[in-house]
Amino acid sequence: MRLIAKATIQIQKPASEVFEGIVDHKKMTHYFISESTGRMEAGRELFWKFPEFPDEYPVWNIQTETDRLVEFAWDKETEVRIALEPQADGSTVVKVTEGDKGLSEQNLQWLTSNTEGWANFLACMKAYLEYGIELRKGAFDFMRK
Repeated sequence: MRLIAKATIQIQKPASEVFEGIVDHKKMTHYFISESTGRMEAGRELFWKFPEFPDEYPVWNIQTETDRLVEFAWDKETEVRIALEPQADGSTVVKVTEGDKGLSEQNLQWLTSNTEGWANFLACMKAYLEYGIELRKGAFDFMRK
């Protein structure tokens, strides 16, 4: 059995705006990360910081297909795939998958945590892209105490 974290949401914006919301680090700091060393582009290696964690996280093996797909890795066994599916009404279905990992107690905990994390990512991105609301602002301050 292989474990894959999955989350999906529909955002009422065209795929081009959703894609830019993902690859543009300045936009991403409004709903996901606190800092990045740059824009997500094929072949680049970046470092991300999150407001709730003190460490930097490497992001590498970045691949993009404009308005359709963003892929990257942030550990040796975990690939993240964010697929964008434009809809007839001008909205975009965003599907995130991360994995895959073998079945173990540690990986079951990873699956639960990362599925929750990607659902949060999508909800925060939707709120920001559709309404300019920054849901993560202050949401994890309790974790730094």
